[in-house]
Amino acid sequence: QRGPAMLRGNLTTGFGPTSRPPSRGCENGALMDDFGIFLQGLLGVVAFSTLMLKRFREPKHERRPWRIWFLDTSKQAIGMLFIHFANVYLSELTEVDPCSLYLINFLLDATLGMLLIYIGVRLVSSVVEWQRWESLRFGEYGDPLQCSAWVGQCSLYILIMMFEKVMIILVLLIPQWKKLALLNPIENPQLELAIVMLIVPFFVNALMFWVVDNFLMKKGKTKAKLEEKVGADDSRNGSKVRYRRAHSHEESESEILISADDEMEDSEGEEDRRRLTSLKSVKKKKHRLGLPV
Repeated sequence: QRGPAMLRGNLTTGFGPTSRPPSRGCENGALMDDFGIFLQGLLGVVAFSTLMLKRFREPKHERRPWRIWFLDTSKQAIGMLFIHFANVYLSELTEVDPCSLYLINFLLDATLGMLLIYIGVRLVSSVVEWQRWESLRFGEYGDPLQCSAWVGQCSLYILIMMFEKVMIILVLLIPQWKKLALLNPIENPQLELAIVMLIVPFFVNALMFWVVDNFLMKKGKTKAKLEEKVGADDSRNGSKVRYRRAHSHEESESEILISADDEMEDSEGEEDRRRLTSLKSVKKKKHRLGLPV
């Protein structure tokens, strides 16, 4: 209990034992009352629907199957739930308006926290590639799908979110945030709760979900990238390249290149065989006619 007490002391605004903070905005416990829980549930449904919109916005040849999409987005949902309830818990540890402190937490997660998540995902991905841990590559679950791969990736992502939240807590210990929490101009507690828990988080969460989903989904070479890569070789070698759609699931996110040079080799081989066949027939005719071969 000493840890929460110390954190409570650091997050208070410095009011003396006899003084109380001004009674404006929402009070302690407002984030988890019936109205607050309703707003949080509504926010979760609306914000998560942006990931469905993102899936339908993906090009058809890159669009993930529903099972892969669900495995990708469920990791992000679990991580966001962890951050959300951590923010609610931290906001209740102070006598200051908890709605203001929650909003500060949330905005720090959406800015500095986003950068920390990106760095964490890149570092973890580099270690996974270095160690060749196939099942821990974000967005890849094996064929057939393996639940152990999802569990491992989800655990790594939660560890990244825990690291991000610890860093945000350290930033919140800066005294200037206490003064900022007092600059709340809204006196209606329900209006403030709606702004803090629904309106502002909806727009910010939509952007965060969209960006983080790009971090966690499988990175495949698109047709445009392959065309750009092959274009340089095509200009140097003068060879033509065509594309064939892959039929298997693992190859559905990229295009398989078939070089026309290979086909030319096959066509040259067929032409040589036809020439040999025609030459043999000419020799047989000359032999029957008694002409020199």
